[in-house]
Parts: sequence; structure tokens; C-alpha cells
Amino acid sequence: MCRSIKTLRPPYAESVTEEDMRAAALQYVRKISGFRQPAPHNAAAFDKAVETIAAATGELLSTLEVRGGRIS
Repeated sequence: MCRSIKTLRPPYAESVTEEDMRAAALQYVRKISGFRQPAPHNAAAFDKAVETIAAATGELLSTLEVRGGRIS
């Protein structure tokens, strides 16, 4: 869907930071909203979506199991 979002799990990424997860969430929200930068009246909704998706990404990555071992 969005080619600039990189895979954030091993073996594709050795370490993932909060910044990596937020960048991926931002790219996703930009893609689905069609806005690179939202208008001021949409900024709060845009920012909330980025934070929600970044949190969901962190939760997903912390619970995935790859080749029988949990990602930490």
C-alpha cells in the first residue's frame, strides 16, 4: 500500500524505535487521508490517528512471535 513504510520486525529490522513506529504511522495516515499536512481544522484528528496507529504498531510488534521466539 505505502512503499515508504518499512518492515519493522526481525529479520528485516534488528531494532525498532518509537520514532520508527511513529514514522510508519505517519506515512500510513498520510496515505489513507490523502494529506501530507492536514489543514488546521483537521490537525487534531490527524495527530490522534498517528499516535493511535503508532501505539497499535508497538503492541503488535511486542506480541508477534517470529520463528518460535518472541520479539523484544
